[in-house]
Amino acid sequence: MIRTRSTGPYPIQFAPKSDSYAPIHSIRTSATNGTRVCSACPEFGVGLTVGSQQSQLDLDPGSGLVARMKYPLGKQCRLDVEPTRPEGAKTTRITMARRRDRRGGPSADHRLARLDVSNRQNQLNHSNADRKLMIIFTIFFIALPGVSILVYRMKYPPQKETARSYISQNPLVKADVSYLEILAEHSKLTENATQRSFVNPVLAYVTPWNSRGYELAKRFSSRLTHISPVWYEVKSHEGTLVLEGRHNADMRWISDLRIKSNIQILPRVILEANPKDFLRKKKQRSKAIQLIVAECRDMGYDGVVLESWSRWMAYGILHDPNLRALALQFIQDLGHEIHSASTREDPGQRLQLIYVIGPPRSEKVEAYDFGPKELQGLSNAVDGFSLMTYDFSGPHSPGPNAPLNWIRNVMNLLLGTKPNASPILAPKIFLGINFYGNDFVLPGGVGGGAIIGADYLSLLEKHRPSLRWEKNSAEHFFLYSDENKANHAVFYPSLLSIFMRLEEAHSRGTGISIWEIGQGLDYFFDIL
Repeated sequence: MIRTRSTGPYPIQFAPKSDSYAPIHSIRTSATNGTRVCSACPEFGVGLTVGSQQSQLDLDPGSGLVARMKYPLGKQCRLDVEPTRPEGAKTTRITMARRRDRRGGPSADHRLARLDVSNRQNQLNHSNADRKLMIIFTIFFIALPGVSILVYRMKYPPQKETARSYISQNPLVKADVSYLEILAEHSKLTENATQRSFVNPVLAYVTPWNSRGYELAKRFSSRLTHISPVWYEVKSHEGTLVLEGRHNADMRWISDLRIKSNIQILPRVILEANPKDFLRKKKQRSKAIQLIVAECRDMGYDGVVLESWSRWMAYGILHDPNLRALALQFIQDLGHEIHSASTREDPGQRLQLIYVIGPPRSEKVEAYDFGPKELQGLSNAVDGFSLMTYDFSGPHSPGPNAPLNWIRNVMNLLLGTKPNASPILAPKIFLGINFYGNDFVLPGGVGGGAIIGADYLSLLEKHRPSLRWEKNSAEHFFLYSDENKANHAVFYPSLLSIFMRLEEAHSRGTGISIWEIGQGLDYFFDIL
């Protein structure tokens, strides 16, 4: 058995053996010390990404795969290859030479390096004693499916690699998908259906009016970290506040979820009380906090997801500096009170607060928006922010549900434009991804509205449309005419559109929130 070790944060990739690569060894097991197996080589579905610390991977001797290494201009990276048995065997060291400056011409896209391999005698291969080899090989990047993804990765390179070996092999993660492929494959899952691919937190919403979401939550609970059933409302009744919605709570469902996984249950609570009265009266604010915390303790929840900003914005109170300050103070007070309480299941585990925020709608933060100032100010009191990056278009202005360029602008406004600009705040964001779509009547203003997965499949079966990929928004859509000769535009998520939003969240270091899982198709979970 051979063990490889690399120093530095540069990835080692494995590819089929050829004359332009140095033969190393075939992979036997996955990596340790935080490294991950990835899809660097689709033919074999394997690869190794080395972290910032020394990491190692056990390999079997063989000639089926070869190693190649990516590294920055002028940098050096060392790959040690040593036998793990017998004990005391010598180490073979392979040192990457400095890369030469690029030159113009046809070969400008290739990276050239010289590899000096000095193999010493060891007990696994006596025939290679004192033999020196000089091998020149070319490092290149494997093109991702579709021109859009290639451009996207060049502009927004991911900060880390994740284990997504099946994605490159999934035939439907592409721009030119057909309606026949979707109809045939939407309910099929890979063998990795229970294994997480997106390593950051995943918050999924379920609603009482869509029971399919409850079943999907149980089926794919291992792919989720947080689940938020939409159950509760804080309302004003005869001059006092009441918390309604306990009749929606399904404790058997919660029990089933917890048996299958370590998922955290945080029901959504929406503040329906008139904010002008609610925020001005300290007793009402304290009453609301008391009701929410008591319900968490009584029902054994792990915390709550609170939604209020959109309601306050609808009432127009956020332009008032005094009411805005009271609103932010209420969220802080609720967060501190929730954090002082613990879960019923684990007294050492404190309750959590996730707060729902809407995205800025323009290219700059307006007075009524929840912006970076509010994000920073509430970061100590709030464990996460569920960012609603969807509903960009509507019947009066038909278009994509959540254009990727708009999502990027929202993230830039909240977290800054530089990579890793907000390493503390970014992990608290749950980037919103819609599992629903829209069927708009054209021209705008005539009608149309939201559709779910079953509606989408029915439209595909009936109209047999040609799906189009809109690269600026990174969404699929199609057009059709109904029996009244009215023209329609249908936007609904695809594997590629979801994948690109996962990549955006991954590159930013954020989690994701899904509204809502019962409205999607089964194979969406393949890329979570």
